[in-house]
Amino acid sequence: MKRILFALSVLTCSTQIQAQEKQNNQKRQDSTSTLKEVVINASKILGSKFEAENRTGSASYISPEDLKKFNYTDVNRILRTVPGVNVFEEDGFGLRPNISLRGTSAERSSKITLMEDGVLIAPAPYSAPAAYYVPSLARMNAVEILKGSSQIQYGPFTTGGAINFISAPIPNKFSGSIISDYGSFNTSRTNASIGVADKNVGVLVQYLNFNSDGFKNLLNDQNTGFDKNDFMAKLHLTTDTDKKIVNSLDLKIQYADEDANETYLGLTQADYDKNPFMRYASSQKDNITTKNNHIAITHTLKVDKYFSLTTTAYRNHFSRNWYKLDAVSFGGTKKGISEILENPETLSNYYAIITGETDGANNSLSVKANNRNYLSQGIQTKFDYHFATGNVFHDVEIGARLHKDEEDRFQWADGYNIVNNVMNLTNAGTAGSDDNRVAHAKALALHIQYKLKYNKLTVTPGLRFETIDLWNQNYGKVDPTRTGANLVENDNHVKVWLPGIGANYKWNNNVSVFAGVHKGFAPPTNRTGQDAESSINYELGTRFRVKKLYAEIVGFYNDYSNMLGSDLAASGGSGTLDQFNAGEVRVNGVEVLLNYNVLAETSKFKVPVTFSYTMTNTEFLNDFASTDGTWGTISKGDEIPYISKHQFQSSIGVEHEKFEATVSGRLNGKFRTQAGKGSIPANELVPNSFVVDFAAKYNLNKYIGIIGNINNVFDTTYLVSRVPAGLRPGMPFFASAGLVAQF
Repeated sequence: MKRILFALSVLTCSTQIQAQEKQNNQKRQDSTSTLKEVVINASKILGSKFEAENRTGSASYISPEDLKKFNYTDVNRILRTVPGVNVFEEDGFGLRPNISLRGTSAERSSKITLMEDGVLIAPAPYSAPAAYYVPSLARMNAVEILKGSSQIQYGPFTTGGAINFISAPIPNKFSGSIISDYGSFNTSRTNASIGVADKNVGVLVQYLNFNSDGFKNLLNDQNTGFDKNDFMAKLHLTTDTDKKIVNSLDLKIQYADEDANETYLGLTQADYDKNPFMRYASSQKDNITTKNNHIAITHTLKVDKYFSLTTTAYRNHFSRNWYKLDAVSFGGTKKGISEILENPETLSNYYAIITGETDGANNSLSVKANNRNYLSQGIQTKFDYHFATGNVFHDVEIGARLHKDEEDRFQWADGYNIVNNVMNLTNAGTAGSDDNRVAHAKALALHIQYKLKYNKLTVTPGLRFETIDLWNQNYGKVDPTRTGANLVENDNHVKVWLPGIGANYKWNNNVSVFAGVHKGFAPPTNRTGQDAESSINYELGTRFRVKKLYAEIVGFYNDYSNMLGSDLAASGGSGTLDQFNAGEVRVNGVEVLLNYNVLAETSKFKVPVTFSYTMTNTEFLNDFASTDGTWGTISKGDEIPYISKHQFQSSIGVEHEKFEATVSGRLNGKFRTQAGKGSIPANELVPNSFVVDFAAKYNLNKYIGIIGNINNVFDTTYLVSRVPAGLRPGMPFFASAGLVAQF
């Protein structure tokens, strides 16, 4: 009876990584002679679950099989399967995720290192790290997450961790695939790829289209959805791989665009309670368009399988214009939309204009063209040499990156009236009249990591060095041609050493213990004299197997001597991107991962059960006030906003050669939207939410399969945030079906 109750309970839980496949059991005989397990392609951090399980720090590898299980397009849903990852949603489709690792600030994923194939992918990771662009999960082959001391090789953000998206690989023979499905809200996805390779040449071409009409309701059934296109091409050239010296050259070109009718304007509490999926009439012009162009060229030299040198030159150009309602004027006074929705009764005249209940005069609605261009480029190289001396294995990695990025803001605001719920342009703003400035950054990053393995003990000391120049050129709002007549400049410089060490002791092939300590860092802004974010971070964990159960339990403690908060419009601030000193903060918690296969390995069926849990405690250790109001006034003992204390995911599946089906559920614990302690005030609360998903696949033959997904099986209505302005719902019931074909 207990087993039956347990099985029923996990039916409502979520997916984590699959139980380790049978063939990986052979790889666990990790010895100094198995050198191939050490050298990983430079585009990958881990490359396999085996590497993740044998890291000297916390690491997770979401494999191609894991991604195919649910065929998610929403990066939030797949990242929630990893302990230690905390996200809050914004648009319901995961287009602009807010990701936190071990309690870092989640807003726009601005405090973690984001990469694609080992290359920084945020639009301007040093000068403006708020990630308005994240690679499309639907075209990814795998996802890697590093936390703790195991991510000292990757920066500039080293407190919480790093996420590396691994794009589709070039196949080793002529092959292709297509996934096409259609679902609720006229949502469709087509992902097609074709590739070919021989001994010395390989080519891959991939195209993705993802679009939807959206699940929110705007007057006259206007589209509230989006249309995304993503194209990628790869070319691989190599000399004969059976030679002592092997040279290879890889070219990757990627282009993406998006046209989304998305808004910053949420709802008041009263309107959310009545209809959480409504949109106000004054958001009818809101729209964001983006374009991303990425190119990377990589040369790899390998000698005798013991030595490799990999060098990558990259350039990423990202542009976006988020045209959205910013403020409302009444009686000669202007109010921001966030203030109006927080006080609809006090500011009832403004609120009536927002909803369209009252016609607004000329220029009563200020719609801002939040136009920005980003450029990120650089060159990075990594040297790896490994060898054995007797029973001791050694691996030395030395890396360097020279990087430059910038954010160019050239923005304006247009005036509209609203008559009979229809917005009309009444004043076209002058380009550059709202914001006209360029933020720059140059950085040199160096790292060295040494891995020593002796019998059952592996130790990896490492050291990272960053020297960063940041400066800003503000041309003012009356100099659109940028003559420099009103130019105001400021600059900042930071130089930092970031040591770290991790250790892993394998008692046997079934039990290991690991621990680590490293210095955490996040760059400051270009404000003169501003200090960088700094912390000392600790972790202690164990991985073990007991028959068919695999478990990983980790405790972490992040001790901030100086945490930085950011003034982001996306988190309810004014949008200046200025950072403020939050002082001393303590973050600690526990991460648990359990994988269990109910049936014996010899069975034709598999019944994998997974469970993950994260507890995160946060506490400010001093008093201060954030001048922009983003976090409010802080008192000692307050908790960091937008971080859930408790969250868990679990899943149960049935797998067979012909079919598979998985049901999963996730609990996202309540969190506060303003710093505080004790019970959370109703107007600052995002409550607990529990959502169940379902996925199934049936293989008609080895070439064609039928797929089906249901997100939010029970059509749960749940609040995901109160920012950028007002309350926002999660995605309601969503069903889709389609075909998978491959050859």
